[in-house]
Amino acid sequence: MSTKSETRDLLSFLLKLALIVLVIRSLLISPFNIPSESMQPRLLIGDYLLVSKWPYGYSRYSFPFHPNLFDGRIMAGTPERGDVVVFAAPRNTDEDWIKRVVGLPGDYIQVRAGTVYLNGQPVPKRRIDDLVIPVTPNMVEASRRERAISPCYRPDFEYEDAKGEKHCRYPRFRETMPNGKSYEVLDLIDGPTDNTGVFVVPKGHVFVMGDNRDRSLDSRISVEGGGVGALPIDNLVGRAMVGFFSTDGSANLLLPWTWLTAARPERIGEGF
Repeated sequence: MSTKSETRDLLSFLLKLALIVLVIRSLLISPFNIPSESMQPRLLIGDYLLVSKWPYGYSRYSFPFHPNLFDGRIMAGTPERGDVVVFAAPRNTDEDWIKRVVGLPGDYIQVRAGTVYLNGQPVPKRRIDDLVIPVTPNMVEASRRERAISPCYRPDFEYEDAKGEKHCRYPRFRETMPNGKSYEVLDLIDGPTDNTGVFVVPKGHVFVMGDNRDRSLDSRISVEGGGVGALPIDNLVGRAMVGFFSTDGSANLLLPWTWLTAARPERIGEGF
């Protein structure tokens, strides 16, 4: 076989491989990594997860680079309350964000003293054991990026164990939606988004919130204010499915053994 023929076969193989990857990422599953702490305690910085594309149908945001191929959504589906969704952020659709759905079209949503009220009824919220996690390099880096005074958000959430290792301790609660979906949330302080007016979720939209209620820019905050506002269902990319990798950020590319020591295998395989 000539060198020219070998090159042509290689290029053909690479093209087919690229098309297969494109189809899988567009129609079936795609990876997503967690860059912030807005979805603690369920998701930590450095978690990687797979997002299923088919549950809510397909819009332009389902595809890489968001090509303007059609309007609206094909095979459209509506999320359930409690679903963790990835979406194109309304203020910058080149960014994908992740939050939890708490309100559907037509719902009335309000937050009072940190408790979510859905159609006038409080969503049950029960105090459970505090979340205790070690301070990791990616948390330190995120705090520097955000100019936070502590990798634990505030110094009063930070402590050292007997070995002198730093940890964060956060107040943790369990919420349960009317459909039975239950999940954990953090409520750290009496913040400005702990008390809101009544939001009416418009047709074709959902209301999303971060599980880390005091560290999330979500539907409680308008797009103009840096949040999400009422999220158009057309912006949905998919539903969080399973974690497939997690790192604490301590790996050094030049030191291969640190690739293993930085991994958090206990977080791999967790579903939603």
